[in-house]
Amino acid sequence: MVFLKVPQSVIEENVFNALKEDIGEGDITAELIPHDNISLATVISREPCVFCGLDWFEETYRQIDEDILIDWCVDDGENIEADQVICTISGSSQNIVTGERTALNFVQTLSATATTSARYAAEVADTKTKVLDTRKTIPGLRMAQKYAVSCGGCENHRLGLFDAFLIKENHINACDGIKNAVNDARFHNPDLKVEVEVENMDELQQAVDAGADRVLFDNFDREALKQAVDICSGKIVTEASGNITIDNISDVAKTGVDYISTGALTKDIKAVDLSMRFD
Repeated sequence: MVFLKVPQSVIEENVFNALKEDIGEGDITAELIPHDNISLATVISREPCVFCGLDWFEETYRQIDEDILIDWCVDDGENIEADQVICTISGSSQNIVTGERTALNFVQTLSATATTSARYAAEVADTKTKVLDTRKTIPGLRMAQKYAVSCGGCENHRLGLFDAFLIKENHINACDGIKNAVNDARFHNPDLKVEVEVENMDELQQAVDAGADRVLFDNFDREALKQAVDICSGKIVTEASGNITIDNISDVAKTGVDYISTGALTKDIKAVDLSMRFD
């Protein structure tokens, strides 16, 4: 499986900001521990999940204390069971507890994203449809969560507003029509993909005629979606979105749509229960 490649600079910035937020002027509680105290700690999962966030965990301790050693028992994208050991940590007791919350926050959140993504991917596994994430991510953790989505077996939509066009209702109105919006996109950035969100069959035909690369069906019911997919067959890439849940995604996929995008992968998540304990 190919995961999104996150630049090390992004991971470093994520961790730096998180540690600055948590530690501030210093960890006054950790200072109660004797400075020369050395400990061994174990991280375990309290529930099954798809693990994700190893690099963020390691970077947390690298920024706090490069002498802390981490021995991993799992890797990103692996399914783990309840009470399974994830890693052991050895080094300064003070520094281990100082980094505990930040390190666990990253892996709890990213493992939750990967686990949710795995559930959605499983629901469409017997179809040709691929599940995509959206820009509905935790602010500051866009690439981290999109990486977690790929670890869970789903795929990434555009990273932001800069790497592909997604022309929606307000863009269409402001540009005086779909044709104008698509033409302007081609003129300004001819190398980027152009996708148009449509709400009815008339807008769909306009998007096809305008030469868009992909069309996004916004809240189409099942019958309309089947009809729209048939119209687009061999002409344009299709995507469905809007009110997609774990309960209905399989039915949507069975319409033959190429992609389904849902914000649930990154926003409707519950942190995985992980625990760190000194041995």
